[in-house]
Order: sequence, then structure tokens, then C-alpha cells
Amino acid sequence: MTLSLSGQKVLVYGLAKSGVAALRLLRQHGAQVTALDARADDALGEVGREVKALGATLVTGPTPPGLLASQDLVVVSPGVPLALPEIEAARAAGVAVWGEVELASRFLTDVPLFGITGTNGKSTTTALTGELFLRGGKRTFVGGNLGRPFSEAAMAPGDWDALVVELSSFQLEGIRTLRPRGAAILNLTPDHLDRYATHADYGAAKARIFQNQLAGQNPLGQNPRGTDFAVVNADDADVMGLARAAKVPVYGFTVAGRPVVDAPGLAGLAVAEEGGFRLDFLGERYRLANRALRGAHNAQNAMAAALLARLGGVASDGVQAGLDSYPGLPHRLESVRVLDGVEWVNDSKATNVDSVLVALRAFKGDLWLIAGGKGKGAPYAPMVDEGRGKVKGVLTIGNDADALARAYAGQAPVHACGTLDAAVAKARELARAGDTVLLSPACASYDQFKNFEDRGDTFKRLVKAL
Repeated sequence: MTLSLSGQKVLVYGLAKSGVAALRLLRQHGAQVTALDARADDALGEVGREVKALGATLVTGPTPPGLLASQDLVVVSPGVPLALPEIEAARAAGVAVWGEVELASRFLTDVPLFGITGTNGKSTTTALTGELFLRGGKRTFVGGNLGRPFSEAAMAPGDWDALVVELSSFQLEGIRTLRPRGAAILNLTPDHLDRYATHADYGAAKARIFQNQLAGQNPLGQNPRGTDFAVVNADDADVMGLARAAKVPVYGFTVAGRPVVDAPGLAGLAVAEEGGFRLDFLGERYRLANRALRGAHNAQNAMAAALLARLGGVASDGVQAGLDSYPGLPHRLESVRVLDGVEWVNDSKATNVDSVLVALRAFKGDLWLIAGGKGKGAPYAPMVDEGRGKVKGVLTIGNDADALARAYAGQAPVHACGTLDAAVAKARELARAGDTVLLSPACASYDQFKNFEDRGDTFKRLVKAL
């Protein structure tokens, strides 16, 4: 059934990429839209001009009392906490409050959705899963939290055979009916402690990815409806705990060879092995020869993607073709250049400690680590431990520079640089042939940059100018 919004009063709260995409979708369907953003008109720039050109009412600065409660629907961007008093007041007044992905999903109910969440690896796994579906001959939308807002898919719903969508915990908080055909949780480690009271609350937000799935026959059966399934990291005890909420067949993936906890209910298992992995329940083997998929963490990502694609209808040869052709993601262990024997690596997407640990494990040593930004409250001690004997020095930037300096005190030389351009200049001075300069910040970028892409692009520009 097509959602009817013509003439409805809808407020879009937050005008980052997903909010603007939601606004375009709403206007396409005839809604009377008010756009709300805390930034001033001049700070919005081109976004503000587009909002007005689309015929929406723009409200900036503090939220006027009663504005949200006067709407028929409020669509919230993922960066806006749902616990804000004005949002709670709107709900109390009977106003529906949806996230942007929920809005988009209402126009895409006839296209199978494959959702991917977790603390780390979401973007790589989403992009890789999309590649497998494309190589399998499916017209595939790839996006969500990964760059391209989901609302863009909803503006042309007939264009897609499959939707591969990265879903953050913030986005999952705002779903009501969104139903993934395949739902994957890759891992769960402490993150966003500035938004969630406890690690359990963070996990509960991730587990919402399972809430609307429907139990049915084996996903490999012929019926395209009622065949939902879940994919989980069998090496992660927290994820296995969350999987108990799934009402559908659950498939695991492991690099350890067996689930970390007893899991007799698993419908099937993907197991890493030398040079690739196997799908035990299908008797199939896949090779991992692609340099963009090196390391144990990428073996996990590849197994999750293969399970989603294979169970989602992609033939085995399409899965292997996608594993071979996947080009990798920018800003994730991206080699920028080698200059005078020094490799410069952009890992700007490492916005938390656990993601940095993955990066540190990819190198043998002789690292100059550029880190810092808007911290998330997690301790930096695991980074210090993992980098012992590998990190020759730390160059700090951004708001959490002092916290990083305290963590590394007595463990590695610390150079307070403040800004990224100063850190690149200092690294150029310090690094010698055979060294690697690694931007892997462990922090969000919003203190100095628009987003992690802006930070990574700035790093690449500075490095290429050396």
C-alpha cells in the first residue's frame, strides 16, 4: 500500500544529508514540510536555499514551543536524539515520530531490504554486499548510513531489485515497521557512550534490526515472502546474546572455527579458513585473494556479506565475482601515497577505539599515529596496549588531544599538534623511510570537520601536496 502524505503537515528535524533527502521525498509526495535545524540561516548556506526552493518552511535556531506537537508527522535525522523534550512532547500529543530510514522504507515495501549494523565494519560490509548483489545481476541500491541517504532509493522505487542498507544505532532507534529480509549484526563493542546510558542500551538499539522480521520457511526456499533471516558474528558473545531476539533462522560467521558460546539454534555457519572461507550448510568454498579484503576483520566482513547475498538469492558465482572485484572503501586503511619511503594511510573512518585497534593490527610496526577529535567517552588504553612496540609516536589533534596525551604518557612520545595540517607537517619531519604515517583518529570529526569524509579528504589533500 502506498503511503499518502499529500497535504499532511510534516516536520523534518535536522538538515544533514539524510534530512535533506527526506525533505525532497516528502515534497515529491505533496507533504507540507517544515524544516527545523539548530544552525542559523547563514550557517546552512546552500542547504537553506534548497529548502526554500523546494517550497518548505525553514525554521532555524531554538525550537519554537509547540511546533512539533502541531504536526501530523515528525521525521528525525539520525543525529538528533529522540529523547529531546520537544520530541517526547510531540509523541505525548499523538504525533508520529519516524527516522528517515523508516520514512523511506514505507515506499519500498515490495523490494527486499538487507540491513547491516554493528559497531565496526558496517560500511565495508554494506559496500561489499552491494557489490555481490550487483555481480549477481540485481539492480541494487547501496546506502543508508553509508553516504547515500535511503530516501534517494524511495524516490525511484521501481528501479531496484535489492536494497543494501547500512543502519546505525541512531537510525534503528527511529524505525517502526522497517523490515529487513536479511538483518546482520557484525559486532558490538562500547561506542556512543555520549548518547547511551549503558552498553546494554546501545546493544538494544542495534537489536531493533530484528524486531519486524517475519518467521517463515528456510531462506533458500522458493517463496520470496516470509523468508527473513539473521546473520550474526558467532565470535562475539554480546552479538550472540542479541540474536536471541531474532524470530527467524539465524546464520553465524566465525574466524575462530566455532561459535564463542553454545549456539545449537544456528541454521548455518560460515567458517574462515586459509585463503578464504566456507559455508558449511551449503558445502561451498570461497577464496579471498582481493587485497582490499586483507586481515581477519575483513574475513568477517566478507563472510557476513556472502551470507546476506547467498541467502538473498545471489548465485555462488556472483558471490565469488563480487569478492574478487570489490575495490575497497575510501577513508578505511586507504593508502594515499609513498613519499621518500614513507607510506601515508588515511583511516579517517576509524571514529572509535575498536576501529583503531583493527588498523593497528594491520601493520607490523614503525607507525606514526595521528589521532584525536571529538571523543566518545571510551578509554584509550586498548590503543596504547595494541600499539606497544609498533607506534613510534602519537600526533594529537582536536578536542580530545589532552586525553590521548594522558593515555600515552610514558608509553610513546606525544606531539601536540592541534590541527591536522600541523600534524601532517610534524609527521613529515619525523618519519623516515620504512615508516608509516597513519591517520586513525579514534574520535568523531565534528570538532574541526563536517564529517569523517571531510577529515579524510583534507588529509589526502595535505599529503598529496607534500
